[in-house]
Amino acid sequence: MLARKSIIPEEYVLAHIAAENLRKPRIRDRLPKARFIAKSGACNLAHKNIREQGRFLQDIFTTLVDLKWRHTLVIFTMSFLCSWLLFAIMWWLVAFAHGDIYAYMEKNGTEKSGLESTVCVTNVRSFASAFLFSIEVQVTIGFGGRMMTEECPLAITVLILQNIVGLIINAVMLGCIFMKTAQAHRRAETLIFSRHAVIAVRNGKLCFMFRVGDLRKSMIISASVRIQVVKKTTTPEGEVVPIHQLDIPVDNPIESNNIFLVAPLIVCHVIDKRSPLYDISATDLASQDLEVIVILEGVVETTGITTQARTSYIAEEIQWGHRFVSIVTEEEGVYSVDYSKFGNTVKVAAPRCSARELDEKPSILIQTLQKSELSHQNSLRKRNSMRRNNSMRRNNSIRRNNSSLIVPKVQFMTPEGNQSAPES
Repeated sequence: MLARKSIIPEEYVLAHIAAENLRKPRIRDRLPKARFIAKSGACNLAHKNIREQGRFLQDIFTTLVDLKWRHTLVIFTMSFLCSWLLFAIMWWLVAFAHGDIYAYMEKNGTEKSGLESTVCVTNVRSFASAFLFSIEVQVTIGFGGRMMTEECPLAITVLILQNIVGLIINAVMLGCIFMKTAQAHRRAETLIFSRHAVIAVRNGKLCFMFRVGDLRKSMIISASVRIQVVKKTTTPEGEVVPIHQLDIPVDNPIESNNIFLVAPLIVCHVIDKRSPLYDISATDLASQDLEVIVILEGVVETTGITTQARTSYIAEEIQWGHRFVSIVTEEEGVYSVDYSKFGNTVKVAAPRCSARELDEKPSILIQTLQKSELSHQNSLRKRNSMRRNNSMRRNNSIRRNNSSLIVPKVQFMTPEGNQSAPES
């Protein structure tokens, strides 16, 4: 505005704005790390430049099941409509070749009782009537207005062919709809994982832990958990492997790898020499380009279908020095689960070094626990002193209020100069 009124020259304003823009630091937003498995369990992978598209048509049933619902419903509707229209054309051609349409046109409005024994299909006099008869044959409605006769062997052949094709379409499309509604990943919607994973000390060892639970009362039979670490690696020959998968063991006291998922469980992986997390410390974790993939598999109790639930944890979603809070309590003889605290964690004492350094120097763990105990005692002392100070302040304020409520004594003078009795 000042530059427009020529109070300040335009050259000065432009130079001032350019200088301010140069002084401002340009901060680029950090691009989110691409993850192999999303938190919902979907694979974050895009297939491009697939030239052999015909392979999908060789397994047409799986292709139909994998389609989206809107595409499946469109194919379901169009398959029946196209079959009705195709056989309607065939029925009209049969009637046209046999001369039934001309016969009905010549005797329009006259007695038609004699035509019923000479035509292939009664009352098929146009394409609309042929289409209605095609629907009646394939859906077996049978209104009774149109029917077959023994005059045309070709019409009998078309009738048999339409019945066979209609049964095939019904079997394929209804089977596709059933498989889409009973897919295994539908059951996985009620299998939940904690938002974050934690690394803390358990039984004197650094452990990688996460929580898994089932929201339904129907159980997952023979449930098993597998953990994999996916990261980008380079071989000694210089080959870059963008997705290098490493299996890591799960600490399970049972000999088999199955878990009894009747209540939310904390799945633990001990970070030992076999673990790819063995050389990672708390400071190194933030700069690590890795992703921990968790796979839960089992058989649905009600349907007997094998289901699989997946999730993943990147470095930003792993909390070092935290532990999951307890959510299972016993109330009146029944175990109760509070899912509002499913992903809640608390900070605990844990060494910031790697598991290798902890194995080489076990005294680090003892020092960490001692420091934690001292800090806990100091916090308790501060809390107790604050409570005592607050109670003393509260008592002093109560005494002041009581003293202000006391009525002072008043003395009255009589005319003789004698003091009367004090009144309170």
